[in-house]
Amino acid sequence: MPDLADLALLEDAAREAGRIALGWWKNAPQVWDKDAGAGPVTEADLAVNVMLEARLRAARPGYGWLSEETEDGAERLDAAHCFVIDPIDGTRAFIAGEETWAHSLAVAEAGVVTAAVVYLPVLDRMYMATSGGAALKNGQPISASRISGIAGATLLTTAPNLAPELWPGGVPEVRRSFRASLAYRLCLVAEGRHDGMVTLRDAWEWDIAAGALIAAQAGAVVTDRQGAALRFNAEHPKADGVLAAAPGLHAALLARLHPQG
Repeated sequence: MPDLADLALLEDAAREAGRIALGWWKNAPQVWDKDAGAGPVTEADLAVNVMLEARLRAARPGYGWLSEETEDGAERLDAAHCFVIDPIDGTRAFIAGEETWAHSLAVAEAGVVTAAVVYLPVLDRMYMATSGGAALKNGQPISASRISGIAGATLLTTAPNLAPELWPGGVPEVRRSFRASLAYRLCLVAEGRHDGMVTLRDAWEWDIAAGALIAAQAGAVVTDRQGAALRFNAEHPKADGVLAAAPGLHAALLARLHPQG
């Protein structure tokens, strides 16, 4: 099946990305600040991106390419399939010598992610899914939380996302946690370690494409902040926030965000 072949390709590429990135981790990589306050980039990000683009595009020459570290072009919009790649998600964590940065690799077809891998090389955690299969962590099936509402819920988000003005139906009473990598946050929801995650800021596709499929295949509901389905390989590759959670919690959070329906 094409999705399984793509998944195997992404897994192998992610493991090689990990080997490259670990050579710079805790080893004082060179760091630059991107224009327009877009955050830092390291020589590790760039080296991983070069390898991934060469390896993946050689294997699938007809696929489009969307990566955080490659200048975007309109040609991907005409491709039936498109790689959606973040060479290192959580670059600030990588620079700080923390463990929870990740490689996020996905294939999208007609706007829908069909194969996805999120790999944390320091922890050797490999999350993956296809659109027709189970979500896996290191080869074992994982499942999202089944919590039915907000009471007692744990939510991965930043403090600014819980500002009262953003929740006209009332700020949800949750236990808040945080991880730097959006892709990893989605995977933590997928394995039920946290009940949900929210970002109300626009989210780049490369940060969320892989994790969104993994969380959805694990049983979470994954939408934008309006409750609409996420679409990928868009002309402007940003989502209007992300809300991923157990079904009952997702509905309760959405009701707080949009109390008028």
